Amino acid sequence: MSSNKKYWKSVEELDGNSSIVEALKNNEFVEEIPTNEFLGNNDALSSSSTTRRDFLKYVGFSTAAATLAACEGPVHKSIPYVLQPEQIIPGVADYYATSVFDGFDFANLLVKTREGRPIKIDNNTIAGAKFSANARVHASILSLYDSLRLKEPKIAGTNASWADVNSKIASSIVEAKAKGGQVVLLTNTLASPSTEKLIAEFIAKNPNAKHVVYDAVSSSEALDAFETVYGERALVDYDFSKASLIVSVGADFLGDWQGGGYDAGYAQGRIPKNGKMSRHFQLEANMTLSGAAADKRLPMSTANQKQALVHIYNILTGSSVAVNLAPEFKAEVTKAAQQLKAAGSKGVLVSGIQDKNAQLLVLAINQKLASEAFTTSGTRQIRKGSNEKVAQLINEMKAGSVHTLIMSGVNPVYTLADSASFVEGLKKVTTSVAFSLKEDETASVTTIAAPVPHYLESWNDLMLTKGTYSLTQPTIRPLFNTKQFQDVLLSLNGNAGTFYDYIKVTATSIIAGSTWNKVLHDGVYVGVVPTASAGSADYTAAATVLSSSKAAEAFELVLYTKTGLGDGQQANNPWLQEFPDPITRVSWDNYVTVSNVDAKKLGLTNEIVANGGLNGSYATITTTEGAKLENVPVIVQPGQAVGTVGMALGYGRKAALKEEMVVGLNAYALYKGFNNVQSVTLVKADGEHEFACVQGQKTLMGRGDIIKETTLEIFNTKDAKEWNEVPMVSLDHKEVESTKVDLWDSFDRSIGHHFNLSIDLNACTGCGACVIACHAENNVPVVGKSEVRRSRDMHWLRIDRYYSSESTFEGDNERKENIAGLSSSLSTFNEMEKAGDNPQVAFQPVMCQHCNHAPCETVCPVAATSHGRQGQNNMAYNRCVGTRYCANNCPYKVRRFNWFLYSQNSEFDYHMNDDLGRMVLNPDVNVRSRGVMEKCSMCLQMTQATILKAKREGRAIVDGEFQTACSNACSTGAMVFGDVNDADAKVAQLATDDRMYHLLEHVGTKPNVIYHVKVRNI
Repeated sequence: MSSNKKYWKSVEELDGNSSIVEALKNNEFVEEIPTNEFLGNNDALSSSSTTRRDFLKYVGFSTAAATLAACEGPVHKSIPYVLQPEQIIPGVADYYATSVFDGFDFANLLVKTREGRPIKIDNNTIAGAKFSANARVHASILSLYDSLRLKEPKIAGTNASWADVNSKIASSIVEAKAKGGQVVLLTNTLASPSTEKLIAEFIAKNPNAKHVVYDAVSSSEALDAFETVYGERALVDYDFSKASLIVSVGADFLGDWQGGGYDAGYAQGRIPKNGKMSRHFQLEANMTLSGAAADKRLPMSTANQKQALVHIYNILTGSSVAVNLAPEFKAEVTKAAQQLKAAGSKGVLVSGIQDKNAQLLVLAINQKLASEAFTTSGTRQIRKGSNEKVAQLINEMKAGSVHTLIMSGVNPVYTLADSASFVEGLKKVTTSVAFSLKEDETASVTTIAAPVPHYLESWNDLMLTKGTYSLTQPTIRPLFNTKQFQDVLLSLNGNAGTFYDYIKVTATSIIAGSTWNKVLHDGVYVGVVPTASAGSADYTAAATVLSSSKAAEAFELVLYTKTGLGDGQQANNPWLQEFPDPITRVSWDNYVTVSNVDAKKLGLTNEIVANGGLNGSYATITTTEGAKLENVPVIVQPGQAVGTVGMALGYGRKAALKEEMVVGLNAYALYKGFNNVQSVTLVKADGEHEFACVQGQKTLMGRGDIIKETTLEIFNTKDAKEWNEVPMVSLDHKEVESTKVDLWDSFDRSIGHHFNLSIDLNACTGCGACVIACHAENNVPVVGKSEVRRSRDMHWLRIDRYYSSESTFEGDNERKENIAGLSSSLSTFNEMEKAGDNPQVAFQPVMCQHCNHAPCETVCPVAATSHGRQGQNNMAYNRCVGTRYCANNCPYKVRRFNWFLYSQNSEFDYHMNDDLGRMVLNPDVNVRSRGVMEKCSMCLQMTQATILKAKREGRAIVDGEFQTACSNACSTGAMVFGDVNDADAKVAQLATDDRMYHLLEHVGTKPNVIYHVKVRNI
């Protein structure tokens, strides 16, 4: 049987009481076009005798009011090379292998450069390059061209030379020795063998110096637990591809848990093969990407998660530690534990609970299972911070014992919960230095602000996991007067060489059997991967302590990092600010998420208003220790555990940001003791907040066959026609399959290339890397919060998030029809509404479907949109006059209209409004002017470049060479692009798979984007 669930995109749609929501479904444009501004007095028009010419003039104005300036596009003149560099061929891209680690995000990359400018991030797919770029890493290319970067070193707020900076730091260190004061290096986790060696040499030369590692978002408890058992301060690098059963207790491993990067391995087990796929239990408070992907999700507070972890430990090890687990969870947790025990080495348990005892139980459970996914070889080196040492440093600063403080890669004035104590201590430090990209909150209050180059301008080496080695190389000369922290350390150590030379010397002892040039070319090197040997710990004692955990008195606040902004380092990046959160679909904001039950108790609401925007209440959050955030916007979040609230870190920054980027509230103020769980009170505040939420926009006009899903049991036992039902239409008064009916005669598509894009709903985690990659490749403009709120976002690719209830439409109708009396009515509707308490979630990327029978093409009066022989629906922007007929006729709502000129316009002060920011633009794709339609081109420029390259080299194109920006960025393999006329191509095989279907098949548009039915292992 096919799925007949009720799908809904927002709480307002589920309630079904809003006439506004229903009206928005049926309106293409949510705001009325202001024709009166152009036509003058309406009364005069109605009283006059209107001719056919006048009527057409009126219609023309109403449909193209914003296109009057389209024919007056700006003229840009090219400036040729005076002396062309020999190594650069104009029009041909160069790629450089590099790696990035900024203390939070990390990846192995290929950087695309054009005429010496880095313009796009791609994933390095060579053997050994295991970490792909997330949305933030893809967006980091734009941060290189941030016009508010720190451009010159400053001493006491005044521009200075590097010679003055080096001299002042050196003299301060000498003075500290003479006075018996401490010299402290405060850095983020470095994961760099060369930098760590440099610091060790510095400390050896200065015995009064020490190194403190500080991670803004801490993993200290997991590090402490692993160090206790294995003697190494590191994190386990789980391999989810080896697990048939995954139990996660508060770990968003598809998000930022332990740095992320687990989605590729996870997706391998989620695609049904030979009738099998992995099963996933998720226990969590906030709705996360991992919870959205889970087969069974239990929304519960962290206090209940701790009890559940002890209960699982008891069942797997035979222990009998007393557990106080809520009855409504015990049966499901028992079931998960029993299945985990049965899975044995094919099972794995992970946890994000920030408690050393909880992390010790994780190690004990995986040891008991002998889990293949849990491996102590190749441990992650990307988190080394110690909460205890950071707290000790602050006390020493306040006591006046720290003479010189040198900081690199940290911003404690912004990220510390008690930043006031840090600032108080900083005033007692004689010399403070901040090596930073920006004059951020910390750099603006230190003695010296030292600008560092972006990673794309730098040399570095990295050991992201033990046994691997990767290099960071510059792809452009430094744009400003910057210097690396390591070069200054070399100078302080009396070493006259460069950090590049230093790395080469370090590498010789690591890259045995390889060469410097090969590692530099490949970007990565894999050597001998050592295994950490396990010690012992008193796991029963840890379980006993954990079982005594109690629930928060009022609400439990769970702090997390958003897919878009992460820890907040790139807060001035407009791509990330406008990136809609995968779960809430809100951009340009952080907020507190509240369950529907708690929202009703507190009188907190969300509503969609007449212009299509989402409005919400404000609340005041106060911790039990007195920290307070006032006027926090509220999102009523389906799936939020009752009694808990969530809030994202990384927002609320003010220093070195454009005015438009100063959004949200600083939740680090509530991150007391580096604990992401706090006991708080929540009180409704006055006023109403206006969100920029895209979830209620660009709906598919109420059409039903959008998401198709089934269960693994039905998938294995039923015929495909039952779980992947083909819509039937009437032809000559007979019911026939819609896929066998054509509205027009088709031409022969078997000659040459014909492109298809396959999207597997089982593998898509909603991470959004594809969205940012599309921005970078196709020069998609940023329009700002106000325009997004008006349904005018310009994203060529959106990832729709759908919730689904457990019941079908038919089941809902039967229950409503069988209601008898008032009491029955109240109880029945109350139970039906509980679908919103813990819904299932599905993500669906939607872009132009490149229909072979495209509705947009038939209505364009100037033939601006037309079909190419290779399957792409093309746009000739110069022909477009902005009638928007095509957008109205598109059933997928994927076409965007340029209401304004977004480039070089002070009204849109983002990266396209300054010369530096425009350096990121791809010269292969024109920047669209005002008054035209734009949409996904299936990266036509990329496919043509591949064809031309193969033609020039006189060879056939190999499967996998054809790529789009989105398929290239997808680390899970959910998106596969290729030529369906190549019988051996992967996309051709996927196009004939039983799970394949087209979006809105009954419309008969014959899209070239194909989807695969989502299968749940429930």
